[in-house]
Amino acid sequence: MTKRNKLLVFILTIGVFGILNTEMGVIGLLPSIADHFHVSIPKAGWLVSLFALGVAISGPIMPLLFSGINRKKVMLLVLGIFVLGNIVSLFTFSFTITLVVRVILAFFHPIYCSLAFTVAASSASKEEAPKAVAKVFIGVSAGMVAGVPIASFINSAVSYEMAMAFFAIVNVIVFIATLIFVPSMPVEERLSYGTQFSVLKKTIVWLSIVTVILLNSAVFGVYSYLAEYLKTVTNMSPNTISLTLFIFGGANIIGNIVAGKSLTHNATKSIVTFPLLLGAVYIILFFTGQFTASMAIITFIWGILAGGIMANINQYLIASSAPEAPDFANGLFISSCNVGTTLGAAVGGLFISEMGTQYVVLVGVLSLLLSLVFILMRNYMGSSSVQNNLLDKKSI
Repeated sequence: MTKRNKLLVFILTIGVFGILNTEMGVIGLLPSIADHFHVSIPKAGWLVSLFALGVAISGPIMPLLFSGINRKKVMLLVLGIFVLGNIVSLFTFSFTITLVVRVILAFFHPIYCSLAFTVAASSASKEEAPKAVAKVFIGVSAGMVAGVPIASFINSAVSYEMAMAFFAIVNVIVFIATLIFVPSMPVEERLSYGTQFSVLKKTIVWLSIVTVILLNSAVFGVYSYLAEYLKTVTNMSPNTISLTLFIFGGANIIGNIVAGKSLTHNATKSIVTFPLLLGAVYIILFFTGQFTASMAIITFIWGILAGGIMANINQYLIASSAPEAPDFANGLFISSCNVGTTLGAAVGGLFISEMGTQYVVLVGVLSLLLSLVFILMRNYMGSSSVQNNLLDKKSI
């Protein structure tokens, strides 16, 4: 890969960090958001769930609508909208306006992320493409988890306003870098809408979509309220909460590396093992979450498993079920993840309202049990398909 292409991939990585950070960073600010707008914690959680719902709806559609436009222009458009949206969110005192702005941003979110995967892959040779995409995934993972403790730390060390300003600053930097360093990228050829939509006729694609929804629900149904859990159940101080969120974020990056290698060696085993281990961690968390020391250890292990599931395993499940339409598969991956985030955050808020913060862990356990059912169905269908292909070859 040339230096120019390496710079392009780096900008894309920081870009998806900024986009995902805008979405997920508010998780670490939910208690402060509730105080700032004088709303309950579950209502503040709408900022997470409605954003995710918007991404889920637009995920398969918006990337296709913009697929024929110069990619640099599209990236600048999306980044510009995120900068403006972040500025409005910073200065408004209306919770309703904040919700509306985040829904608007959510509809443009999948355009940039899907585009980043495609551009990264096309910037390298066929052999090097997976490595280029993996680097962009670091930005995705960092935005999903590292942005949370960073925002939480700024909130506790400086102010809520500066934490919100952090989201805008990252997107401004990427906008400028894209404007100066990214070359014009006109689209030369693309698959027809019909060709890409045709993958939805495959049963294994739908099994994969449901599996990803449940797996992301299992992670974010609990993680969306981790700051509140650490505050009310573990009784941690604000600085200790920030440190614990950093532990989760760092472990998440490790999880990406571990899951990537694991999928390469034995994909079928990996997509079963990670959810099973995460379920065990949740059960331990339920009984020992009130102890600070054990919570720190649990968070580290949880972060490794969640990191592997959120990016590598979820993306593998959908991409491997629709290899003939990679762009559309990326959109489905983003959409499915956000449906899961919406579902998990909404049910998690319900559990907190009805049963108490400690019981939010049960959302993760129940989602994982359901996901394992669909994983086994998917694996069975996949193995049956391979056997049928082998029989067809023998008959020929």
